Amino acid sequence: MTTTTYELDPVHSHLGFSVRHMMVSHQRGRFQGVTGTLTLDREDLTRSHVEVAIDTTTLDTHNTDRDNHLRSADFFDVANHPRMTFVSREVKVQPDGELRVTGDLTIRGTTHPVTLTAEALSAESKDPFGNLRIGTSATAKISRKDFGMVWNAVLETGGIALADDVKLTLDVQFVRK
Repeated sequence: MTTTTYELDPVHSHLGFSVRHMMVSHQRGRFQGVTGTLTLDREDLTRSHVEVAIDTTTLDTHNTDRDNHLRSADFFDVANHPRMTFVSREVKVQPDGELRVTGDLTIRGTTHPVTLTAEALSAESKDPFGNLRIGTSATAKISRKDFGMVWNAVLETGGIALADDVKLTLDVQFVRK
């Protein structure tokens, strides 16, 4: 088994989320503080492993009041849980080359399995500074209530302020160590 270790490049990566708001549109946000390691086995991708840590205090939706509410105990509770993590447990390669990466996502001290649907990893590419890079994009959907984020408000016209389902989107680059 030959593996190569890569470090997640936070400058060239985007970890985003979106949730339906007021039952009319999706509001988007991202986390800027992210670190991670990919241990890649190109000969057998199913033996690869990824670990990612996200600084929840770096949440950004481009609205200070909303960001502060999302950082509060109603949602991420960053004062008590300044970090969330994802640790892969299984990688499956689909016939079309896509990957299904299942792992443990921990938010607010609660852990649940999540499966990311990822594009096939890119070929390794050398950047202008001589670093070897690979990348991929992935998506997943989680229930915010599964992680203790149950705050909501009933709308005067019926319905609720926030949907339960949260879409996760990741566009990540890794640099060979």
